[in-house]
Amino acid sequence: MSERLQNLKAVITGGSDGLGLAIASAFAAQGAEVWLIARSADKLAKAAESLKATGATVRFTAADLTNTADIERVGEEIAQAWDRLDVLVNNAGTARYTNFADVTTEEIELQVQLNLLAPYLLTQRLLPRLLTAQGSVINISSTSAHRLIPGRPASIYAMTKGGINSLTKALALELGPQGVRVNAIAPGTVRTSLTRNMIAAFSDERKAAYEQFVKQSFALGRLGEPEEVAHLAVYLASPEAKWTTGSVFIVDGGLSTN
Repeated sequence: MSERLQNLKAVITGGSDGLGLAIASAFAAQGAEVWLIARSADKLAKAAESLKATGATVRFTAADLTNTADIERVGEEIAQAWDRLDVLVNNAGTARYTNFADVTTEEIELQVQLNLLAPYLLTQRLLPRLLTAQGSVINISSTSAHRLIPGRPASIYAMTKGGINSLTKALALELGPQGVRVNAIAPGTVRTSLTRNMIAAFSDERKAAYEQFVKQSFALGRLGEPEEVAHLAVYLASPEAKWTTGSVFIVDGGLSTN
């Protein structure tokens, strides 16, 4: 079977681990050249090494996407190296689960800047290269934009991911006539290293309660795996999805059905 993303050039933010690295791995396995963006140079180097070991072509840049100067630097570096950009995956993000009454201005600014403004500004900066390729933007949203979990306060996180959904639709409408597609994936809880560490830190009682919650609340009775989200990203980046834009795809094991 031919590689679905053969010779495509893709940028993935938050690409050094977790969901971002899973998407990068899936893209590379389908023939794409990938460029990883993340905060930690050490983690990026390890991620790039693991991908290169599979035969992938990989570049990476360490950057703090909450810093507009870093976004400009990243955009310039990519524009200098590539004459086109086929896929941009806006995956980098953060979540703070703080009670509404206790949320600080610092928490608000961090989540708004990284989860919402960074995707906006990076997409804007890379738009000329996306237009050249008539490329695709994939924004990583969250089930939290429309289905919150009791006992896990997420007012700012939910607000930013709701904003990503609206941005996805607005850009799809605006950029569609120029050939650029924009979609979003809204995952539920996925077994990344961050999730595993969180669960490992639970007390035995809380861990048992969480496992019961997952069995009762997720239609499939389990959390997701990063690769299961990455497969959808491959489809959205591929020519198979050339008439797909402005959509938010929920991938949450059936949590939203509850």
